[in-house]
Formats: sequence, structure tokens, C-alpha cells
Amino acid sequence: MKKYNEYKDFGIKWLGEIPEHWKSVRLKFLSEIIPSNVDKKTREGEKEVFLCNYVDVYKNDYITRKILFMRATASDVQIAKLTLSQNDVIATKDSEDPKDIGVPALVKQSFDKVVCGYHLTLMRSNTELLNGNFLYWFILSDRSSKYFYTEARGITRYAIGSSTFKNLVLALPPLEEQTQIANYLDSKTQQIEALIDKKERLIALLEEERTAIINQAVTKGLDPNVKMRDSGIDWLGEIPGHWELVKLKYLTRIRYGLGQPPMQKEGGLPIIRATNIFRGTISEENMIYVDPDDLPLNREPILKENEIIVVRSGAYTADSAIIDKKWEGTVTGYDLVMTPKTVNPKLLSFALLSTYMLDNQLFLERLRAAQPHLNSEELGNTFMLLPPDFEQSDLVDFIENELLRLNEIKKKVKKEIDLLKEYKTALISEVVTGKVDVREEALN
Repeated sequence: MKKYNEYKDFGIKWLGEIPEHWKSVRLKFLSEIIPSNVDKKTREGEKEVFLCNYVDVYKNDYITRKILFMRATASDVQIAKLTLSQNDVIATKDSEDPKDIGVPALVKQSFDKVVCGYHLTLMRSNTELLNGNFLYWFILSDRSSKYFYTEARGITRYAIGSSTFKNLVLALPPLEEQTQIANYLDSKTQQIEALIDKKERLIALLEEERTAIINQAVTKGLDPNVKMRDSGIDWLGEIPGHWELVKLKYLTRIRYGLGQPPMQKEGGLPIIRATNIFRGTISEENMIYVDPDDLPLNREPILKENEIIVVRSGAYTADSAIIDKKWEGTVTGYDLVMTPKTVNPKLLSFALLSTYMLDNQLFLERLRAAQPHLNSEELGNTFMLLPPDFEQSDLVDFIENELLRLNEIKKKVKKEIDLLKEYKTALISEVVTGKVDVREEALN
């Protein structure tokens, strides 16, 4: 992409040089800045309205009639000032995370009874000076985001005042060029988002393939010519004739994890909780560390390689993960722990992720109580399709190789998604600050 012929420096470090024919203008000279004080309460004597609230702005690029706005009330003054009009820009003005301040959304159409809600600031541009769509893209740029981040004040909750919005310096091209830039970014970012959507759908398909590979291997085996027999269970159908149906309590020893959480200690032992387990993997995100001297040793809290954690309660009930070398010596949380005795641990870990165990057995058990829950008896009475010992190792090798192949593809696709997102962010910033000239591309 080409650059403009001439640039000038206005002395604003975060903005850098801008094209010679552009201006450097504070937002307060271009737009009305209206912080909202309309909350979610319904007050007697006020008029009923629909409220465009924080979540509507934070989760949507555009405010349209597709959004299901909540009902509230507002005064006549609030309605007059804050009813949404086409090309208004709304941005978050406070949040628990300073990175979430200054997140914008563009109002795509005028509304009769929808007003801008609390925690938000509405910007209504002078249409003879500023294109609302251009303003949206400028505020969305990472340069504006960094400005809002540095201006945010607070400890547990962060906020910016109206003066921060008013003093935002825009690199301002002529009005016609603003429209060209906005139209170009509308089109180009849609193309980028379409590519990202395709790649995210591919990841979803890879996850489906992962589940299908595990299901096929642990219920039918690897030999397409093997003699089958009726399992006697309607939803399971036929299984290899030489496989057995065995309850987990005969294959493993099941114990409960800790009843009470130990004292936390920086530099202590990692404790694996339900929130660290997802579809057979263990995540370090939000991992906490505990004092090893505060562990009740009679509960066998130290995990060994090839033991399996099964989530005992809550939203993740019945999810599981095997302990590999990396996590050996860590601490079990509140959940159930299985120590395989007469079954290949890895094969059992794959079977626990399969449809015939999860959907048709464990998920049904966890829903019997008011809250999702699973106890050792219910887990122990869950049956597993058990191949002979020699076949178990072959199945594990096959599944591991297939999942490794899928993981490599998924890793590559995720990297491509990250690069597309980085490109989109860089493109927006470069275009709205005039580092590249897109006028001809916009026309084409």
C-alpha cells in the first residue's frame, strides 16, 4: 500500500506524522460528548424506554435493531439528549479492566425509544466536520486504545471522564476522504473477519474429527473386519465380539480429593481444580499454589503419573484429564481421582472423553441431583468397553498419533487467526492516522 506524498509532525508522540493536508483536531471541536446517567432502574414518573447498555456496546461492533434491548425508564431530558441517532458512536467509559475502556460501537440506524445507558459515553458528530463511521474506526484503533488505557484512573474499577474523550486528538482528513477511509475499512475488515470465521469453523471441524476418532477407536477398534456382536444396549449397538463390558470400579481405585482447600502459598505446589481441566487437558491459567505443609496426607493429595482426575461437581462435572510427567507431584483439588489397576491408563482417559461414556452415562448421572454432581459410586458403576491388553496399547498409539496430527493442524490454523487479527489491528491504525493512502483502493 502506498503512502501519501507529504507528511507533517504536530508534535503528538502517539499520533506521529500525518499527511500534509490533514489536520490535528481535538474531538471536543468536532463532536458533542454526552456521558450517560441512565441506569437500569424503573422510576415512577419517567417514560419507558429501551436501554442500550454496556454489554450491547462491548459485544457488538454495530448497534442495530437486531439487538434485544432491555426495558428501563428515563426523564424527558435524558431522552432528548441520549436517544440513539444514526452515526452516533458509543464507547465504554468505565470497567473493571482498563483495557476495556474506550471500546466503541457505531449506531447504524436512528431509534425512537432506545437511549444510551450508564457506563457509556455517546459521541454525536458535527456531520459537516466529522463522519461518524470514521470516528468509530479512529476510536477502535490501537493508538486510541493506548490513549484511553493511560488516561484510565482507579484501583478495582477504572474510569475516564468526559474530558478524556473531549481531548482525544484526531488525525482529521477532509470529510470526503473520511468517508473513503471508513468505507475502505468497512469492506477490508469484513474480508478479514470472513477469513477468520472460516478458520474458526475449521477448528470446530477439527474438534469434531477429534471426537469421532476417539469414539470410533474406543467402541469399534481398528480392525474393520473384526467379528462384531450385539452389546445388548440399544444406544451402543454392536461392539467387537472379543471385547468385554466392565464397570470402572473393577478396573480402577477411586478416591475423593481434598474436602477443604489448603492454605495458598507463593512458590508452593500447584493444585489442579475443576477450572484447570478441559476435555482431557490441564491448563495453567488461573492455577493456584498451596502450602505442602498444610496438606492432609491421609487424603493422598499428591498426584501420580497416569492417575486421572474426574470433575466432581459444577458446570464441568464429568470432564477429566490424565496426569502426565509434567503434572506428577501436583495436588488434587476437590474432585475424584482414579488410579487405574487393570486397564491401560491412557485408553481409559480417552474412553472417559468418548460419547458412550460422557453423553450416555456420566452426563445422565450428574443431572440426577439439583446441581450437576458425580460421586464415586456413580463413577464406579460406569462401564467401559475393554479390549484385550495387547489391543489396548495399539489403540492408544493410534489415537495419540491421530490427535497429534490434528493438534499440529489446529496450532497452524490458530497462528493464522492470530496473524489475521494482528493485521486487522495494524491496518486500522495505519489507515486512520494516514500512514497509508487508501483513497484509490477505496474507489476500486
